[in-house]
Amino acid sequence: MLFMVCYDGSSQAKIALQYSVKYAKAFKAKIMAATALQGDPKEQLKHLDNAERLLKEAKKILEDNSLEFETKMLPANNMSIGENLVFLAEDKGVDKIIIGTSRKLKVGKFAFGSTTQHVILRAPCPVVTVK
Repeated sequence: MLFMVCYDGSSQAKIALQYSVKYAKAFKAKIMAATALQGDPKEQLKHLDNAERLLKEAKKILEDNSLEFETKMLPANNMSIGENLVFLAEDKGVDKIIIGTSRKLKVGKFAFGSTTQHVILRAPCPVVTVK
């Protein structure tokens, strides 16, 4: 089994990573920690160091838990972050996506951010959201 955790370093993403560790141990699954860049190539270069730092942070946690894993940094490729994550999940045959979300109130209704919403609606596999 392959679980993909969407990791951007936010507090919700850190919770999702911890959750994916527990899930992977229970199901003896491999984890793919993915982060995506956005914007034009110059904009992406500005954020490259931060993205590498985020993946190193995720890698350390996964190594410390003795899990089989890989990390992926996704360039924008004229796609949104959500589109990029869904494409990766399709391409790699991901069995489950784990993504963090935060509550956003709008006229009293619960809503997801656009990236999370895109992943939930378009993913080729089940998506677990954690807050």
